Amino acid sequence: MLRRTTAALASSVTALALLATACGGEADQGALPAPGKTGEVTFWSFVKGSDKVAAAFNRSHPDIKVTFETVPSGQEYYSKLTNAVKAGTAPDVAVVEYPHLPEFAAQGKIEDLSGTLGPVVKERFPEAARQLVNLGDRTWAVPRDAAPLMMMYRKDFFTRHKIDVPTTWDAYRNMTEQVKKADPAARGGVLYTDNPGLLSALSWQAGGQWFSAGKDSWKVTVDDAPSQKVAAYWGDLARKDLVRPLSQLDPFWTSVQKGRTVAYVCASWCAGAHQATVPDQKGKWAVAAVPTWDGEPASAMYGGSSFVIPKGADNSGAAAEFIKWITTDPEGMKAWVSSGTSSMFPADPKLVPVTKAAFATDYFGGQDIYSLMSRSYDAIRPGWTWGPVMGATNTAIVDQLPKVADGTVTLPGVLSTAEQATVAQMKQRGLTVTAP
Repeated sequence: MLRRTTAALASSVTALALLATACGGEADQGALPAPGKTGEVTFWSFVKGSDKVAAAFNRSHPDIKVTFETVPSGQEYYSKLTNAVKAGTAPDVAVVEYPHLPEFAAQGKIEDLSGTLGPVVKERFPEAARQLVNLGDRTWAVPRDAAPLMMMYRKDFFTRHKIDVPTTWDAYRNMTEQVKKADPAARGGVLYTDNPGLLSALSWQAGGQWFSAGKDSWKVTVDDAPSQKVAAYWGDLARKDLVRPLSQLDPFWTSVQKGRTVAYVCASWCAGAHQATVPDQKGKWAVAAVPTWDGEPASAMYGGSSFVIPKGADNSGAAAEFIKWITTDPEGMKAWVSSGTSSMFPADPKLVPVTKAAFATDYFGGQDIYSLMSRSYDAIRPGWTWGPVMGATNTAIVDQLPKVADGTVTLPGVLSTAEQATVAQMKQRGLTVTAP
């Protein structure tokens, strides 16, 4: 496990080096957190179970008091964190998803943890996990989880209407047609109108490579052929009303609650979010491998998070102690999943048995969803690199997604627009972009 992702993440080191150079050396040059491991810690996170893990830590660490503050997910959160760093009001610990980490590191928004948590990352995590957070020969975060793709489906609906669980994207299209025929109010998929993460994950799964870093320049190919294929496919499903364009929060969960969404593509973390949000549908849902284009195993990561110490944190020493516990301690792993709101897949495979044992399986009828997660993780395609201005890339996509729903733009066109916006932002920051 994790070995196949090494090639996918290796170019992140080059990526950060390029970005740091272009930003005039804004990346922190090795500031070390303060040595103290007592006092108060402010913790920002949108990850399910964060409140429970903070409470569990407080019970077992009387010398440190962690105050948890929930924050919005998506670009709104990263703007909030950036503004807090600029204003000198940053929390001591914050969540940063892997796509955003290179940008935060290179722009000096987070502490260099090489001298404190770097040894922990080296000792506890396999190489591919380390390469998620070790950029430019420095450690900027500690990985918490990976997020391999999966498919959620209403087992009772599929059984009642004799619908097969799809293993290919052609079969998935057929499934969406069968769902709509069986119940005109129901749909077998969702096109999120406010979250670009699934589109990038499905492009990754198809073999797309939105970014590549050379010695001193970038290539940007957000609208490459595999990604265009994915966009054309999902755009066609939306145009034919076979999947429903929805916001990821509401009305998506309302549609699940009312039986209007009976299947959707998501990731490992969705199982916990799902059972926590629609607990009354216990026993009706199951998890399956994500469909592929040729029927052979292929996956990607939709999300995945790490924890950082923002620049200017008041209590870096205690913050480092908290981060270490919530990412590497078995009791910390149990705290994440024991409430049932989180189904995290640990970045350290040695901790998978801990989370598997702590996560109750009765909601999914006793299904071993962690074995499925492991297989999906092993099938992640190598070769993917996150870009240096993912905030701008994601914003450009999200700005256009609602227009796909009303038919004024095409989903392949959204990717082309996002590529143009990304290149413009990169050049504005002084990065060299070469033609693909």
